[in-house]
Amino acid sequence: MDDKVAIITGAGRGMGASHARRLIKEGAKVTLTDVNETAIRELAEELGDNARYTVQDVTKFDQWKRVVAETEAAFGSVTVLVNNAGILGPIARTADLDEEDYLRVCAINQHSQFLGMKAVIPSMQRAGIGSIVNISSLAGLRANYGFPSLAYVASKFASRGMTKAAAQEYGRDNIRVNSVHPGFINTPMMVEATDEGGGDALAQIFLGRLAEADEVSSLVLFLASDESSYITGAEHKIDAGMSAS
Repeated sequence: MDDKVAIITGAGRGMGASHARRLIKEGAKVTLTDVNETAIRELAEELGDNARYTVQDVTKFDQWKRVVAETEAAFGSVTVLVNNAGILGPIARTADLDEEDYLRVCAINQHSQFLGMKAVIPSMQRAGIGSIVNISSLAGLRANYGFPSLAYVASKFASRGMTKAAAQEYGRDNIRVNSVHPGFINTPMMVEATDEGGGDALAQIFLGRLAEADEVSSLVLFLASDESSYITGAEHKIDAGMSAS
């Protein structure tokens, strides 16, 4: 990851923080963004000179433009984007799901990824290379009765589709776009939704355990790096075989 310049959203905790640690460990320069200023400030201080942070609402395009401009000023053209920010939203059946909640989940999980790609692609074109990693979910491959909600499933399916469309559009610019589909990962968001053992989900996991965030980061690192130079437009499952059934 030497000479790579990355933006990672939702970097304050969980998978986002793990991705930031791995990319910086491998030599990247990284802008961390989140709505939680304390979390990303502390992480940036931990990670040193190759990390910077900024508070960002990923649903606002003007903030995306600011983040890209600040990153270019500090580190140079953006060559990696990890669209990691996301929320689970309320667990509710479709007829009981408030429209406001549905739109909020889609704004953060789906629309923000469109805005992120729109904002960074010109910088990647100037650099002549780029890798975009959109964090989707196992729920972007299949619905799972009872958990999560239709809103979450809709947003994560959309992430997969946008990934494929953008990959086709920008392959000639040497910009690759891939999606990552984690299953049940031991993160604060998952623990809040289930429990530390994964709740009822554990029975569906063939390896018999939740994944650790760093296991997902290994895949993100691979896709962000030149080691995956001929991989684009693909969905990459990391779900302990749950989607094999």
